[in-house]
Amino acid sequence: MKPLALTLLLALPALAQYDLLIRNARVIDGAGNPWFRADIGVKDARIAALGRLDQSTAARVIDAGGRVATPGFLDVHTHVEGAIEKVPRADNFLLDGVTTIVTGNCGGSAPDLGAWFRTLEEMGVGVNVASLVGHNTVRRQVMESANRQATAAEIARMKELVHTAMQQGAVGLSTGLIYVPGTYASTDEVVELGRAAAAYNGVYASHMRDEGAAILDAIHEAARVGQEAGMRVELSHFKIDTPRIWGFSEKSLALVEEYRRKGVDVVVDQYPYDHSSTNLGITLPAWALADGAAKVRQRLNSASTRGKIAAEMRHRLKELGHEDYTYAIVASFEPNREYDGKTIPQVTSLRGKEPTLANQIETIFEMQLAGGAQMIYHSMGDVDVERILRYPNTAVASDGGVRVFGEGMPHPRSYGTNARVLAEYVRKRGVLTLEDAVRRMTSLPARTFGFQDRGVLREGAAADILLFDPARVEDRATYTQPHQYSQGFDYVIVNGAVVVDNGQIQDLRPGRILRRQ
Repeated sequence: MKPLALTLLLALPALAQYDLLIRNARVIDGAGNPWFRADIGVKDARIAALGRLDQSTAARVIDAGGRVATPGFLDVHTHVEGAIEKVPRADNFLLDGVTTIVTGNCGGSAPDLGAWFRTLEEMGVGVNVASLVGHNTVRRQVMESANRQATAAEIARMKELVHTAMQQGAVGLSTGLIYVPGTYASTDEVVELGRAAAAYNGVYASHMRDEGAAILDAIHEAARVGQEAGMRVELSHFKIDTPRIWGFSEKSLALVEEYRRKGVDVVVDQYPYDHSSTNLGITLPAWALADGAAKVRQRLNSASTRGKIAAEMRHRLKELGHEDYTYAIVASFEPNREYDGKTIPQVTSLRGKEPTLANQIETIFEMQLAGGAQMIYHSMGDVDVERILRYPNTAVASDGGVRVFGEGMPHPRSYGTNARVLAEYVRKRGVLTLEDAVRRMTSLPARTFGFQDRGVLREGAAADILLFDPARVEDRATYTQPHQYSQGFDYVIVNGAVVVDNGQIQDLRPGRILRRQ
């Protein structure tokens, strides 16, 4: 006769080995290796086993049915401050296969990262979130938008703010040297702040000072920061934004590679579109935007200064290779949503004016006085987009943000960046192999930003996993109809939780704040 305790034990169901078991997958591990067939066991938000798990059990089993399993994509160039609070699940990123984002780019970050991180943790987020500390944010806290060199005391105060942000978990320092007030800073200032971030093994991510005719000088400057501060360097949204020199990426990439041969750890990221997106203010000369909104308004209300600004704008158009502002499309203008989706000449016509260049410039002035606008600019050529994507050290990143579905006319990159790479550049054009495309979305950015347990499928890594059929992945967002989710990412798993389940997004927020490791 069996003891009672043993009888009761035998009557209990066997405990599942895993929380989640994925069977029959073609695994692309993210490191660039050829795919292989395997099962994946997930336990406690980690990959517990990878291989043949025929006899294993789990609380939930997903039959991949031959789908590809990859690490969740890491989008290391985003701008989500103020938007993820509205849509904390970040649906547009999840449905494009993104499980981790890095924000605080182009020199702009939350002014108090510690408080912002706590806010996100309290509300819960759908994706993992990390942030850089922005040079423009730090400079504005110390100097507002002053158009001058920083004093030694001001640099010391800025360094203190960088130290604080890094201690709060920032993964590095970002610059936006085309934007106010960063455009007024010297390279020496950036190097000093870089040293503060480098003390915590931070990366230097730079929206460089120029992405057109002076791009080689800008690359030299970014590499110098990396050399002197002792940092890894990420060149953000690498491009050639000047039509008259389309094709120049052959030389800009050669310079990046030259620095790598010299021992400087420089890589780039890119979004796979020939339109960029940023604010309306960049059409004005930088000096006109200095010293705060009141000074800007004063300049634009002065006939003589207005004329000087207009003359510089005409000259800049000629330098870029544009005849007028047809290349500039309004993405979001809050005072008048009728402008959204229209070019500056079209907006000028809406205002009852002939769309002459002079009147287009007046339209820009009036929009800037009304608070500015988010814009889309057709500034790049396909020859450069494809060449940059072919470069082995190019990561894929959207430069997008969390979107309220149906609001405004944003750049489609916020919805379809990764799907576009897989559909257009892997499946249709054959520019990249599937394995290499996945590497650029996973292990390459994870390496650069120091995410040691993400970006690869291996035992012990965080369970951020995608399941998809490469033949069905498609980006649907366009410039005229941007609010369309990507299709084909059937399962999106974030920290072991199935957030997209057979194509349907679930009401879950399993994302984590990824503070500097």
